[in-house]
Amino acid sequence: MIYIIALVTLIVLELLYFKIADQLNIIDKPNERSSHTTVTLRGGGIVFYFGALIYFIVSGFQYPWFFLGLTLMTIVSFLDDIFTLSNKIRLLVHFTSVMLMAYQLDLFEMSWYFLLIGFIIVVGVINAYNFMDGINGITASYSISVGVLLLIVNHSLDFIDSDFLIFALLGVLVFAFFNFRTNAKCFAGDVGAVAIAYIILFSLGTLILTSGNLIYILFLSVYGIDTIWTIIRRLINKENIFKAHRSHLYQYLANEAGVNKLLVSAMYGLIQFLIGLSVFYFAQKSVSSQIYFAFILVLICSMLYLWLKHYIIRTYVSKDL
Repeated sequence: MIYIIALVTLIVLELLYFKIADQLNIIDKPNERSSHTTVTLRGGGIVFYFGALIYFIVSGFQYPWFFLGLTLMTIVSFLDDIFTLSNKIRLLVHFTSVMLMAYQLDLFEMSWYFLLIGFIIVVGVINAYNFMDGINGITASYSISVGVLLLIVNHSLDFIDSDFLIFALLGVLVFAFFNFRTNAKCFAGDVGAVAIAYIILFSLGTLILTSGNLIYILFLSVYGIDTIWTIIRRLINKENIFKAHRSHLYQYLANEAGVNKLLVSAMYGLIQFLIGLSVFYFAQKSVSSQIYFAFILVLICSMLYLWLKHYIIRTYVSKDL
């Protein structure tokens, strides 16, 4: 019953946000870098934060330092959606939020390099999640995939309160209803991409620390491969990697190759889910088996990724130059 109440509450909060966003003109206007052609409300992903907020209240204020970090990250990202903030302010808040997550995960009690590795991974994944939020449904599809994978593992390892994951997924489902459609009612915005990335990273970090198994980082392998290879290609072409662009594989598939955007989004989520199931299987094997599996997985996925991207660029992009 509590889940139904939470779901209805999240729908009401999302609709309320739509009214506020419409009045305040919080919109996303299409430009040459966009994959959409109509003006759309921005920041609908704030419902991810509302899902976490409901959990925080009904759970008796579990994971307080994490939630404080999430709140700070959400506020600064929401303000950045409305008007561009200073990079110094954003970096300061992001750094503070990452440190709060690290404190919640007890990383300060470990060797300093755990903190450094954790910081690099968190910042990298949050930015990757933001960069990958470029077509309708992809953030929702991918987040549902990873969230369900975490729930499956949690059934066996009990590394986190299941309600934490469920309430987060309820927020994603509400967002998906308005975003996973040809003409989206809203986009996630920085506030959505950053918030859900922060939530997933905290869950994944808890899993890795509880199990002592790094293989679970492959729950983010699809986004990771697309992001890393895109950055490498842009560096080779001497492009500014921080400048907005449309050169991820999913963007080439949806824009240049003309594949249905919702199909592309669904495939990203489905492929990650299937990979995640294999990760869950090999997590029970020996360390050497896990290393071989991870190496072969990344190698094969990278080869397929590079071949497909090269084919699309050669077939659909080069002829237009």
